[in-house]
Amino acid sequence: MTSATPSDDRIPTSTCVGYGVGSVGTGMFASVPGLLLLFFLTDTLGVAAGVAGLAVFVPKFWDMVTDPVMGTISDRTTSRWGRRRPYLLAGAVTLPVFFALMFAVPEFESPRASFLYVTAMFVLAATAFTIFVVPYVSMPAEMTSSYHERTRIMSYRIAFMSVGILVAGAAAPAIVELAGGGRGGYAIMGVVLGLVCGAAMLATFFSTRRAAFTTKAEVQPPLREQLAVALRNRPFLVLVSAMLVQLFGVAIVLATVPFYATYILKGTGFTVTIMFVCLILPAVAAMPLWLRISRRIGKSRAYMASVAVFGVATPLLLLGSPERLPFVYAVVAVMGLAYGGTQLFPFSMLPDTIEVDAANSGMRREGVFSGVLTAAEKVGMAAGGLLAGVVLQGFGFVESVAGQTVAQPDSALTGILIAFCVLPAVFFALSLPVLARYDLSEERLNALTQPGV
Repeated sequence: MTSATPSDDRIPTSTCVGYGVGSVGTGMFASVPGLLLLFFLTDTLGVAAGVAGLAVFVPKFWDMVTDPVMGTISDRTTSRWGRRRPYLLAGAVTLPVFFALMFAVPEFESPRASFLYVTAMFVLAATAFTIFVVPYVSMPAEMTSSYHERTRIMSYRIAFMSVGILVAGAAAPAIVELAGGGRGGYAIMGVVLGLVCGAAMLATFFSTRRAAFTTKAEVQPPLREQLAVALRNRPFLVLVSAMLVQLFGVAIVLATVPFYATYILKGTGFTVTIMFVCLILPAVAAMPLWLRISRRIGKSRAYMASVAVFGVATPLLLLGSPERLPFVYAVVAVMGLAYGGTQLFPFSMLPDTIEVDAANSGMRREGVFSGVLTAAEKVGMAAGGLLAGVVLQGFGFVESVAGQTVAQPDSALTGILIAFCVLPAVFFALSLPVLARYDLSEERLNALTQPGV
């Protein structure tokens, strides 16, 4: 087996681009269900909001099991393509099929049957996504041992992921509208975006054939022991905990954007498209800025700054109305600047925590750590989506089927504002004291992994 050894040398830009482009697909899959699935179930399939939230939560809860398992499987793999790339191919060819089926819902007799079908297809799609994304997230820790190069390669990943989120968030509602809305519109959207998603993921499989990788350790302890070791890694535990709390807020924002745009701003799917453009373009543009900030003050402090800005901006959307659309778009743009940092830093800090484990254990188990982190990410997003559905139902939101117009009570509008503007700020604020306990600076990392440096 041929292997490559990570070095402190600068990673070629072509490798960074080849690695990053796969995040167009991961960003699309991570955002489309979170953005549209709850709204699709409540306003097209007639599923009650609280029940619809379960369709978002159950597949992600399943990921709590599959992500760590997938991590240890890839850690133990031996192939001429390295430990990770075979799974990039497997996930890339299966995910588009289940992604399309998730929105191509047959004409069932009851909303309950529609709910069960969507949930089942989402579970299968989430499993295919796990097969790709856990090995994919593991790769940067193998590709370089440089503290700042990891942030650099991750900036490419987050920039491409932002493009994927932009394509999904902007194009998905627009495709549904242009395709005539209703079940048919969603079905066409699922096919189109599923194909784009798969193509981007395949591109990374082919483009990373020359990327550095490490071989598996001769002896790998059982998964339970490896998970216990990961959770005893203090910087890693702090990072995962802070990210988990923060993602509750991100997920609630994502799940309630269509409700806010439709019922508060009196807009359409195109309103959601504009809001996503205002969010994601600044996030992409801000990547060089966040890189400079992190070099000056450190990753964890820069991460805290991005979380604080996002949390402060979100409640300003309480002032939004159909007459104040420019104000809404401006606030969302500020959130976008911060969003770039909230996405960049957790995944650029992850390889640093893995290096601490490797120095202590002598084993390369990037997959286990990445699996735990991605599982936490998915559970946070799922729990936030479930909470959004519970809040909407608790405030009296009325579900409907395609073509039916429903007047929402004032209490439901209040629930939308609380879910979209208030709860995210609360979760972002709660994540800050947790993140403040992260102390793995560049100097401390060198001291822990290279004694005497």
